Amino acid sequence: MKKDLSVVLLCLILSILVVSCRQGQNIPAKNGFAVARKAHANERTAVFAGGCFWATQECMLQLKGVNLVISGYAGGGAERPTYESVAAHQHKHAESVLVYYDPARISYRSLATAFYFAHDPTQTDRQGPDVGASYRSAAFFNNQEEAKILWELRDSIDLSGTFPDPVATEITPLDSFFPAEAEHQDYYRSHTYEPYIRRVSKPKVDKLRKKFPGLVKPQS
Repeated sequence: MKKDLSVVLLCLILSILVVSCRQGQNIPAKNGFAVARKAHANERTAVFAGGCFWATQECMLQLKGVNLVISGYAGGGAERPTYESVAAHQHKHAESVLVYYDPARISYRSLATAFYFAHDPTQTDRQGPDVGASYRSAAFFNNQEEAKILWELRDSIDLSGTFPDPVATEITPLDSFFPAEAEHQDYYRSHTYEPYIRRVSKPKVDKLRKKFPGLVKPQS
């Protein structure tokens, strides 16, 4: 009896740990889609596209000063995109992320630098095995100051010879951002052992943490 009780308790503890590990940012949802909130008084927002948003969301969440990251779609006008329609290239939207950050803790320049190195910015309309304009590298600026920083970083990366090919990142003003379906939020954390996450997404996160140890949050 005591042995059976111990097994039950062990299973209960493991279940709690699994749920706790899978808990994400508690992003609210409506009609199946995530809901973006207004930025707080001490926050700013930034929108980036670096291939599959599962990895891009997690890379941005790794950074100190980042409070919230929502996966979604940007760069395709004012249509209401869905994961299926974007994947089928029915829109010009790119899989993107909306980043809420504290400028007192991380600057836009540092955020954008991390973005450039979190993926391969030299690839056009693809990222590794993911092919199509929806996986393009893009940075959507809110004002001319951000645009200036993005172009300066792009030029400096090209001059540094860090990559064998020139940076192909699209730099364009933000038109609109549509949060993706709730099932795509915190996908990286809730599907840790999925083959795609382990083979494609995790190496990007690991590369970012190794490249910028001073910018990332301590590993829990």
